[in-house]
Parts: sequence; structure tokens; C-alpha cells
Amino acid sequence: MSGFLVLAALLPYALGQLAGTNTAETHPTLTWSKCTGTGGTSCTSQSASIVIDANWRWLHQGATGFTNCYTGNTWDASICPDGETCAANCALDGADYSGTYGITTSGNALTMKFVTSSQQKNIGSRVYLMSGDSAYQTFDFANQEFLPCGLNGALYFSQMDADGGVAKSNGANKAGPKYGTGYCDAQCPRDIKFINGVANVAGWAPSPNDTNAGTGSMGDNIDAGSCCPEMDVWEANSISSAFTPHPCSTLGQSTCTGSSCSAPNSTAGTCDQAGCDFNSYRMGDTSFYGPGMTVDTTKPITVVTQWVGSPITEIKRFYVQNGVTIANSQSTISGVTGNSISEDFCSAQKTAFGDTNTFQQKGGLSGMSQAASAGMVLVMSIWDDHAANMLWLDAPYPPTKDASSPGVTRGTCSPSSGAPTDVENASPNAQVIYSNIKFGPIGSTFNQGSAQ
Repeated sequence: MSGFLVLAALLPYALGQLAGTNTAETHPTLTWSKCTGTGGTSCTSQSASIVIDANWRWLHQGATGFTNCYTGNTWDASICPDGETCAANCALDGADYSGTYGITTSGNALTMKFVTSSQQKNIGSRVYLMSGDSAYQTFDFANQEFLPCGLNGALYFSQMDADGGVAKSNGANKAGPKYGTGYCDAQCPRDIKFINGVANVAGWAPSPNDTNAGTGSMGDNIDAGSCCPEMDVWEANSISSAFTPHPCSTLGQSTCTGSSCSAPNSTAGTCDQAGCDFNSYRMGDTSFYGPGMTVDTTKPITVVTQWVGSPITEIKRFYVQNGVTIANSQSTISGVTGNSISEDFCSAQKTAFGDTNTFQQKGGLSGMSQAASAGMVLVMSIWDDHAANMLWLDAPYPPTKDASSPGVTRGTCSPSSGAPTDVENASPNAQVIYSNIKFGPIGSTFNQGSAQ
């Protein structure tokens, strides 16, 4: 599992409120292309930038102070006795993108390193595409296609608020998107430190296996999370890849507590945590994606995702490698046909795998289309999985089921693989490069020709 790092898109870290001034916040520039015609010949470059999520930033007392509000995975109770006081006392500081986080840009290419050692060791990161200092760039991908090249990581859309949650905070969040605030996804992550301007201090429990994370209760002694629809365009390593829509019954960012937060195969939560995924290995073609296979993960890969229709009725996938367009693999699972995501595919897959169809219950493709039409933020990340060791992507999962049962095995990785400490020690120099990002109507970003 070395070389291409095991990655996922689902682990949040901290949000923050006041803006610190000890380090100037300068966003690395990154261009992307907006396409209009056909065959990839009418794409124009768009000037933009990226911002690192507030979770990774130094959170200290006062705009110019140096006393930590949060160290390791615990709050300073004297500065943060409750959520409102903490939000008023603490500031997010600017980021040293390359020195602290291993994040660099050059033209249309973004490089994100996994482990970076400076004054402290940083592991992974998550960034958002900006349209300026005051708002995230949002995309409506209904009847559009998206093309990121040379990938090794997690790239996805999240229906975050374009203002980073400033409006919902009633003035408490003064940092905003310039400092990467407002994260949410369909996992309803519970380790968010600030939700809508209030610190998640009360009842905060440090994680038993992550020195930087924990979970809070927002003062009611039950876990609190930040939910919103999520479209996973690319979750991958060298062994397996998947693309997955995750609708939610509530559009936009919302706060959940207790049973209203999502859980696997739960019908009670706000969002579809499992989603409807297409993983070629899981769908029966074990020779399609991997080192030396049809899509050879030892070489750069161009990935094209198409959302067909408005409202969306189908999500299609193509790969381009060595100048050849490769159609997605076909399902060989009994009772499940096709090589794209549709309502029929998802229903058949859930039945074949014995999974609860929360995808349909939380809105299906129609719900995903509504989220897209409202605009979603582009998220790019590199990191490891403290919750499930990434087994859901590239190994038998869940471990309680027989590995030979349909849908359980998702790749060739061992059930004992993926532990964060192992990944961080074995592959500290791993990195992901996102480059030549293009977005536009179907057929505009590349010359499809005749796919293999």
C-alpha cells in the first residue's frame, strides 16, 4: 500500500472564529479551466486560489496572542469554559502552506504532502477552492462534467455555505472562508471544533486513537456534527477507487445531535453516510484498476466524471491514460448491471449486497441534483482514516461479514492494513497532485472519441 497513499474524504478537524494576525494569510494561487464547447478545445483558464481548512490552523487566545486555545486533542478550559466564550476568545491564525503543511501550487497543479515535519509534525490536509477572499467557489454540476488529472487522493464536492458559515453564526465567526471555516459533509462529522460560531467544548472527549481530534456535544452531552450533501468524485489509492453520491434529507449545512447524526445503515440520521458507490473491484471486476491493470495506477490518470441530466439521472465515469479513453468497468455482480450510477443501479446494488437503501431514503439522485443546483464547494484532501483504517475502500469491510459475500471485499488490501500509525510510518513522503482541473458541459472538457 505504499506509493499511492490510502486516502478518504471523511475526517474533519477544527473550525475557528476570530482572525489572528501573527502570520499573514496568503492563499496559494491555482488556475482551473471553464469549458463551453466540445472536445476540450474551448476551455479558458480561471484565476483562483486555495485555502486550508480551519481545522489544521493554530487556534490561540486573542488576535495577537500566543497562548493555545486547543493543544493536542484538548481545550484549555480557562480560555474555553463554554462554546460562546471560546468563540469570542480564540483566533485562527494564518497558515505557512509549504513550510507547515507541505502544500504548494504551480499554475494549474496543486501538490499536497502527507506528512510534513517543521516545528511540529503535520499529517494530511484539506483545502477548498476559492473565488476570492470572501467566498468559496461553488459549482452546479448537473449536466456537467469534471476532469482532474494525475490524482492520488480524495476530491469531492460538499454543500458548504459559500461564506464559510458566517451568516449562520450571527456575527460570532469573524474568520470566514479566508481562514477555511464552515466544513460539513454527509458523515455529519462530530469532531468539528466550532459549528456555526459556537465552540464544541462542552462534553468534549479526546479521541482514543488520534492525538489531534475528539468529539464534542455542543453542551447537551450528546455528539454534535455538521451535516450536508456530499459528492465524492474520487476516493482512491493504488489498489482501489470509488465515486459516490451522498444525499441528505436537509439541503445545505445543518447541525445534528445524537440520533439525527448519520450512522452506517441508519435510517434515522440526516444524511446517507454509506452513499451509492461504484468501486470496480467491489462490483466484480478485479483486474480493471490497479498496478499494471487496465487503468494502471503506476502512471498518471486523467479522471472524467459526468453528471447526466438536470435533474441528474446518471453519473458516468471515464479514464484517460496514454491518450486512450477507457470506459468504466461493467458490474459482474448477479442482479446488478451497468457501469454507471443510476437509481436502478443503486437499488439493485443495495439488494445484492444486503445493505439498507439509505441512498434512496435520503433523496437519491434527485436530492443530489438539488444540492448541486444550489452550488457545492470543491474540496481536495490527503489523509488517513482513524475510524475504519480505510478498509471500506480497499479491503474486506465490515470485518464482521464473510469476505467472500457479495460487496464485502473492495480491494486486495489485508483486513489488518490501513492503521494510521502504520501508514504514517511507512509512507510519510506520499503526496497527491491535482492538476489541470476542468469543468463544463458534458463533452466540453476532453475528446472522448471511442472509449475502450
